[in-house]
Amino acid sequence: MKNKADVIIIGGGIHGVSLAFQLVQRGLQPLVLERHFIAAEATGYSSGLVRMHYDLELESRLAWESFRIFQNWADEVGGDCGFTTTGFIKILAPEYSEQLRANVAMQQKIGIPTEALTAAEVKELAPYLVTDDFEVAAYEPYSGYADPSATAMAFMQAARQKGAGLVQDCLVTGIQVAGGRVIGVQTTQGNFSAPVVVNAAGVGARKVGHMVGLDVPVDIWKHDTMFIQRPPTLGESHLTVIDDAKAMYFRPETGGLTLVGLEDGNPVGQSLADFAEDNQDVFVDRAIDRICQRIPLMEHGRLHSVHGGYDGITPDQRAILGPAGPDGFYLACGFSGTGFKIAPAVGICMAELIVNGRATTVDLAPFSLQRFADGRQLVGEYAYENVWR
Repeated sequence: MKNKADVIIIGGGIHGVSLAFQLVQRGLQPLVLERHFIAAEATGYSSGLVRMHYDLELESRLAWESFRIFQNWADEVGGDCGFTTTGFIKILAPEYSEQLRANVAMQQKIGIPTEALTAAEVKELAPYLVTDDFEVAAYEPYSGYADPSATAMAFMQAARQKGAGLVQDCLVTGIQVAGGRVIGVQTTQGNFSAPVVVNAAGVGARKVGHMVGLDVPVDIWKHDTMFIQRPPTLGESHLTVIDDAKAMYFRPETGGLTLVGLEDGNPVGQSLADFAEDNQDVFVDRAIDRICQRIPLMEHGRLHSVHGGYDGITPDQRAILGPAGPDGFYLACGFSGTGFKIAPAVGICMAELIVNGRATTVDLAPFSLQRFADGRQLVGEYAYENVWR
């Protein structure tokens, strides 16, 4: 096991391994340190939606760059990410109709294949949906979902084939700094040295930040999902949907299942031990009620399983990306429950930043930690309400 690397990445979630893959493409030898195993935490619990509709142009650009990698995964990375095209729609309450149209126009200028559909057009596209409580929806015909764990494993395997290192069951306990710059880390498996250290520690990002004197505003956010066995009358699949009008999202899954998650009532700021004691029955009742309101045929489905997950969330529900603290220390954290779909492009941009001093694929400067001290949280030009509420 090598104890020296060009870059140490703390965290083996989707963003840590995406960055490792991009760094080896540029001739560097990164080392990923993961306290459990690859995709053990937020990535493994992710719902895996792959879509490009955001109210912040920077995020739509990151999602668009990522989408092209998901679509061409075998050639771009190798292995299988499980990308499945279902078509995607974003539903919003009527008071956000103009914002939605403006955001669709913004995304079309980027090159994203999307359009605004009337409620009647949505009904024609998906007759199983109730469409009487909104005016317009965004439609992406080529979007869908992927398998987060498979995606992360494919990134890591491809990175290791080109020389990246991986140490699992390895908890970082300290970061070594000399002369104002990082020189390595201390862990439960010994010390490792590198001139660059990246905090991609997910829910542990705040604790890792404290090791270099930074207050990284990333709280732990709890999120439950459930799988429903669809009734045969609903068919083999359906659209992937973010339904802000009912504070819900859902997508199909293999085996005749549908995944459902809620956008409201997700606790923030508790410990992982507190989350383990949460009662999921209330979530199940609320989620079943919501999905049956949007798809009445689901009344004939049955509950398959319930899963509890968590992620790191920031005050503006946007990621923190870029250098902070001592020289050579970088942040790639706080993805706030929407980080999976942008991970391929974030890996590219972070690698550009580390190697060249600047991200050129998409500018990451607005995602800096400093924005919180400056009081300039990231908000879209045609903003919706926060995703999680």
